[in-house]
Amino acid sequence: MNSPGFQFQKISRLGGAAEFSYIFEDASRSRDRFFTVLFRDNEQRAARLGLAISRKNCRRAVARNRIKRIIRESFRQNQAILFGLDLVVINQPAAASADNGAMNDSLARHWQRCSKQTRKQHPQES
Repeated sequence: MNSPGFQFQKISRLGGAAEFSYIFEDASRSRDRFFTVLFRDNEQRAARLGLAISRKNCRRAVARNRIKRIIRESFRQNQAILFGLDLVVINQPAAASADNGAMNDSLARHWQRCSKQTRKQHPQES
């Protein structure tokens, strides 16, 4: 069903507190009413994603899981433009009641901002 190049694989995930801390200590930010995306260059060629979907901003587990699925799928589809970045997505309260299309549009704008800002800082690598 999924082609091997587009699966959300283990190497595409941030794992452990140390990797999250690395991003939090000196991250660039992209924020809108649904999400805050923290991002930072990594030493790899692959993009990696971490999720910080808080119960404070979304009380129901079903809604938090839906948000996570949408973020993972959007990330999976846009990995090519995000290469070399570690990203952490944090939900805002409005994401709990947003429809899937609005969240996908928001994430697409975040991915573009992250990619564009990183490529401006390192134009020789593009």
